[in-house]
Formats: sequence, C-alpha cells, structure tokens
Amino acid sequence: MKIFAAKYCRALVLGPVFAISALAQVPAPSPKATPKAVDDDIIRVESKLVVVPVSVTDSKGQPVLGLKAADFLLSEESHPQTIDKVGTADKVPLEIALLFDVSASTDAMFRFQQETAAKFLRDVLKSEDRATIYTIGQKPILVQARDVAERSITSVMTISATKGATAFFDTVSAAAKQLRLYSPQGTRKVVIVISDGEDNFSEGLQMTQRVHESNIAAGKPDPEYKKVGKVLALAQQQTKMGERRKVLRQLQDADTVFYSINPAGSSFQLNNMSVFGQDNMQNFADETGGTAFLPRFQPIDTKDQYQNGNNTRKNTEILDRIFRQLANELRSQYLIQYYSESEFPLNKYVKLDVGVANRADTRIRARQGYYVKN
Repeated sequence: MKIFAAKYCRALVLGPVFAISALAQVPAPSPKATPKAVDDDIIRVESKLVVVPVSVTDSKGQPVLGLKAADFLLSEESHPQTIDKVGTADKVPLEIALLFDVSASTDAMFRFQQETAAKFLRDVLKSEDRATIYTIGQKPILVQARDVAERSITSVMTISATKGATAFFDTVSAAAKQLRLYSPQGTRKVVIVISDGEDNFSEGLQMTQRVHESNIAAGKPDPEYKKVGKVLALAQQQTKMGERRKVLRQLQDADTVFYSINPAGSSFQLNNMSVFGQDNMQNFADETGGTAFLPRFQPIDTKDQYQNGNNTRKNTEILDRIFRQLANELRSQYLIQYYSESEFPLNKYVKLDVGVANRADTRIRARQGYYVKN
C-alpha cells in the first residue's frame, strides 16, 4: 500500500460500487420446491428460489423506478426464465458491509473520507437497514457488527489510519461471510470497499512465505529457477490468483454485490502490484454486478500550500460525487425472484443475463452468474 500524496492519493476502502446483482438460493415453500428423482450429482435448480439484485439507471445515471416483473428479461445459460416476483429498493431492506483500508493511509484525505462515508450511510440507510464496519490492515478487524445508521456512523468516525501490511483478501472474505451468516433472508447485500485492492499479508500469502522459507532451509529451492527471489515471487502471484478466485466464490455464495473506491487514481499503473490490486476489485465488481470506481485524485502534500488546498477541494468534490452515484444505484435496485427451470450439477457456474424490455436508454448492473448450491 502506498501513502496517498507521496506515491498516489490513497485512502479509500469502499468496496465498490454498483451495479447490483447478488443472488440467493433458498428453499422454496411452494409445491415447486419438490424435487424429482435425479442422479446423486445433479441438483434440480427448480427446487430453489433464485434471488437476483439488479440496479437500473438511465443514461444520466439517475434511478429508473417503477419497473414491474413484466419489464424484465432474464435467462440462464441463454434459456429464458419466468420471473416470479420483483421487489423494489423501498420495500427490500439493505445490508451494507463497509470496509476501510487503514494501512499506510495517513494522508490528509482520510478524515474527509470518513466524513463522506458517514454522510453516505446517513443518507442511504433507512430504519430497517443495517451496516457492518471493517478495517483492512494486517488482519480483518470487525469494528462493528450489523447495526443501525447512527451507531454505524459513530463507528466509522472512530477509525484511525495506521501503517502496516494489508490483508485485503482476508477482510473481503470476512465481510462476505458476515453478510451470508447474519443478514436476514431476502435482503439486498452490498460490500463497499475503500482501498487500492493490494494484498501482502493475507493468510494464504503468509503460508506461501512460510513454505518457501522452509524449502530454502531444507535446501530444496525450485530447480526451474536459479534465483530464490523469483521462486517466491512466482509462488506469491499464484497464491494471489487462488485467493482472488476463492474470495469471488465467497462473494457469489453470499449473494453480495461488490463496490470499491480506489484512492490511487491513475497512479495505480506505477507498478504491477497496484495494477493487480485494481484488477482484483474490477473483477469482483464485474462478476457480482457492482462498480469499481477509480477517481482521478490530485496530490495534497506538495510544497505549494495553495495548490494543496485547491486539490483537496477538487478531491472532496470527486468523492462526494462518487457516493451520490453509489446512492443512486442502490436506490435503483430491484430484487428479482424466480424458480429456475433448468437442472445443473452441484457447483456448476450458471451464467445469467438480465435486461429490460423496450428500454434502450437503461443501464443495467447485474450479477454475471451463480454457483449451484445444495
């Protein structure tokens, strides 16, 4: 992770933003839930109720409200499905997990990020909605378990920036599990991260480091490489790819939409680690129906104090605009429910496609698919 002003503008951890399309499978109480006799390794998805969060905005980013079940088109693996019910954002409670990256986040923007996030929670959360607050540092820290808006705002404002390593994957994983285990059935679930997506301290990476050091001590370096450092770099990259796949599966199984805000801006291209970090968040957002914001923040710790003040003002305007867009996407969210008319093997990834009939001006964010579960 890097300090916001020195190498790039740092300090956000939202966990992205927004198209919305999380997907839940829960036993259905109707006669449709009775499965037919099939092979042991086949799951009839018709025995499960599938829930797909979808956000619909117009060409200007404003919420498209008032849509009904007949307005949506939905297919699994290119096979049209019959939509059973569509819930609107004003009727379906919202569960938010807000993740703040605090490692090496000591720049002057940090306080404003807290204040803007607090204002966002105050504007978005209704009385029946709940928020969970985490910090991303050397390990996931649950600052506050799910609670109402006012207590969540207080918790956000108590967070302090620190210096240290970053367990990004572990924290997103912990948030997904928290939402899956403790969110009431039928709610919309969202992870919002303010971070650059870089990870150098998750458990998987630490294990790779320990195994590597053990092999070196035993005189067993990888014979394919002459340089020990290259062996470790390759192993860590392979581990990161594995962690990415694992965490994405957890987000999908939790029926969660992922949003992120990267404070690095265009400077994320300075090194491979930063590029991979943004790619992590873009991948999570694309697959779950969210948004990965990459704002163009300006440095605020130059020798020119006037310039610092001017850049701070611009940065705050950008951040406030991002939160407004995020709020619009959440307000434009629908919860589609249907009984799948297909049968798939357990753990198969089922591709989804969601559209709105006769509305070419709409922008839809929805989950790309889901894994078949018991």
